[in-house]
Amino acid sequence: MEEMLLFGNILHDPKPPRKYRKRLLTLDDLTDKELRARYRFGRNSIIRITDIVRKDIEHPTQRSQSLSAEMQVLVALRFFACGGFLQVVGDTQGIDKSTVSRCVQKVSDALNAKADQFIKWPSVQRKGDIKQGFFDNGGFPGVVGCIDGTHVRISAPSHDKPSFVNRKGYHSINTQAICDHEGKFTNVVARWPGSVHDSHIMRCSQVCTHLEESHLSVQDGLILGDSGYACRSFLMTPYLRPTEPCHEKFNKAHMKTRCCIERTFGWWKKRFNCLHQGIRMHPEKVCKIIMACAVLHNSAIEMKEPMDEYDNEIVNNDDLNIVFRGPDEGRIVRDHIARGFFS
Repeated sequence: MEEMLLFGNILHDPKPPRKYRKRLLTLDDLTDKELRARYRFGRNSIIRITDIVRKDIEHPTQRSQSLSAEMQVLVALRFFACGGFLQVVGDTQGIDKSTVSRCVQKVSDALNAKADQFIKWPSVQRKGDIKQGFFDNGGFPGVVGCIDGTHVRISAPSHDKPSFVNRKGYHSINTQAICDHEGKFTNVVARWPGSVHDSHIMRCSQVCTHLEESHLSVQDGLILGDSGYACRSFLMTPYLRPTEPCHEKFNKAHMKTRCCIERTFGWWKKRFNCLHQGIRMHPEKVCKIIMACAVLHNSAIEMKEPMDEYDNEIVNNDDLNIVFRGPDEGRIVRDHIARGFFS
């Protein structure tokens, strides 16, 4: 009888004694396949990610049964992988909602602090490999990156709501990214509300300033963007109304080469479903989570995590693009490339 009463109290107590709570899963409980299904990374990769952020998230002592660095990383990866509500993630992991929130924030902050180590503009030597890779993939010469924006849905913020509403009518963060031929991010900007246009984000970005100051010729490398961007000497956009055969060939190679960024967004949002499903947090926290997932995306490529299951996932944002009507300083360069390489 005493055991039955004790059992009944546990069922109705929202916070039962720790020894009766669900046991936390550890790396040793699951196979690599099961780990990737839940956390998007295998055992060795999770250990490596933990080592990267350990000093920033580890508790100085183990008093009050605090979570280990490994468990904090698993909780954060689980949220990144499935998104949804913190409470649901907490229930699946056997911990409180507030603990999930702290884990996600601490791991996100730690990854953001190390973003420059994982998201880097290519060196001169690396640019040569990227150019060859893009040319092999799509036949467009001299490309060192493809640029586009993607929207991450958020809940309506408590302040300045209209600025976060994008052209499709929902609240979002407009994230700009540039990737190389392998789908690795070389630049990410995740701090603009959904109503801001792609061309404005590019114009205000550090990478644009860098290219304006350092780009002297086609040999320095080109970025490919859609018609939502201004055609610049370093940023090639397609012809809106091609009038020559070489223009048609240019557009075809441009489209075939530039689809790499669309494919990369597909991989990214499929691997980290919180980016596709939406994040119910304040915009500032969402921006940090976006950057954390960008760091993890590049880490996954470096650690050769399989992406076969994501190959067919392409996020199409064409319906969010607006044709840019600004200056045409890149037209001369574009015509030179079209007639010199595609005639």
